[in-house]
Amino acid sequence: MLDSRRTLFRALAVTGLAVLGAQAPAQAQTVYNVASLADFTGPYADVMKDLIGGRWAVVNWWNEEVGKGLGVKINMKDYDHRYDAAQVASLWPGIKSELKPIAVMGVGGPDVAALQQRLPDDKIPMLMATASYGFAWQPGPWIFNPRPTYAHEAAAFFEWYRKEKNVAGPLKVAIISSEAAPAYVDIHKGSNKFAADNKDKIEVVETVYTEVQPTDLTTQVNRVVRRGAQVILIQTNTAAVVATKRALQAIGRKDVPVVMSSHNGLPASGKAVGGLQQLEGDYEVYGMAVSTEQDTESKRFYDMLKAKYKLNAGWTAMTVMGLNQALVTVRTVEAAVKNVGAAKVDGESMRAALFSNPISSKQTFGILPDITYTNEAPFPLKGLTVNIGTVRNGQYVIAAQNVPVPVVNKW
Repeated sequence: MLDSRRTLFRALAVTGLAVLGAQAPAQAQTVYNVASLADFTGPYADVMKDLIGGRWAVVNWWNEEVGKGLGVKINMKDYDHRYDAAQVASLWPGIKSELKPIAVMGVGGPDVAALQQRLPDDKIPMLMATASYGFAWQPGPWIFNPRPTYAHEAAAFFEWYRKEKNVAGPLKVAIISSEAAPAYVDIHKGSNKFAADNKDKIEVVETVYTEVQPTDLTTQVNRVVRRGAQVILIQTNTAAVVATKRALQAIGRKDVPVVMSSHNGLPASGKAVGGLQQLEGDYEVYGMAVSTEQDTESKRFYDMLKAKYKLNAGWTAMTVMGLNQALVTVRTVEAAVKNVGAAKVDGESMRAALFSNPISSKQTFGILPDITYTNEAPFPLKGLTVNIGTVRNGQYVIAAQNVPVPVVNKW
């Protein structure tokens, strides 16, 4: 009888300790704030639901499946800045005071322009989802992109396409751009720099400058095609893609593909031009997963978030962008906790963790390639790759994966 009672008491004690152990992380949980900059009422309002949805799903997943075990919870708050640098600058002091964030997730060029000089003093890193910019290519970064510059991504496509099509001599490229925004100027400057340094591989036949949202580019497109353009690069917006496709159709040229980025990629531009089939044989290129319906690790991760964590966003490039920056953010929190402890994470320890802890592609479920930051630039300088999407037989498919990014000299 005595032995059986002792056994029962031991079992109860073990059960009690297990219950206490399960409760301990919740009781000792440290909450850290992250600011989520967004554009709900500006030029990207129509696609912001997907980007923000991707961010929130990752944060909710991480809090439940990773953060609890670390004794950490991430609290995120959205702020609408209308994709306007002046509005970003106006909101930022209030965000700092109210939220005291350990990190901020940005949207694009206005965030960089408004906060690049402020963040080093504020000791708060900003994590982006987009490609980077040449004007941000400086040592000692506090703004971090998971992708290289748009020029790097374009250069990777040019080299891949030239080999894929067995192009003899330099690939002749036309660029549709604008001088209306610093980011647009940066895009064509970078590609022109790469062409100037690689004359045996790339020739820019012309950079066409248009208004921000062009409606008719028939004259310009006819001119660059007559000059031998084999590819037309458009990394600005969907309006430029639509105007260019209409011009190519008007002059009867189906053999000159248009190359896009993530924010104006094939599904978005296809919708704007009247259907994905209108973009047969065109391409998109960027350093993250392509959101096709093919069975990939990243698609399976998205499906899990949708089923278990109420991800309210389509499987789009904008959702992938939200996933990529949120995954980098939460993996950096993990690394910072490992470095300084769950109760001592701040903006400086987050930045230090970005430098000291590479993020593997496995940690982002194939959303991004392996990421290693250094103090030399706001984006990884080595080991980067891009993925390329296309429309084939009316279907949105992956054309190539893990295409190496060549060396692009600073401009």
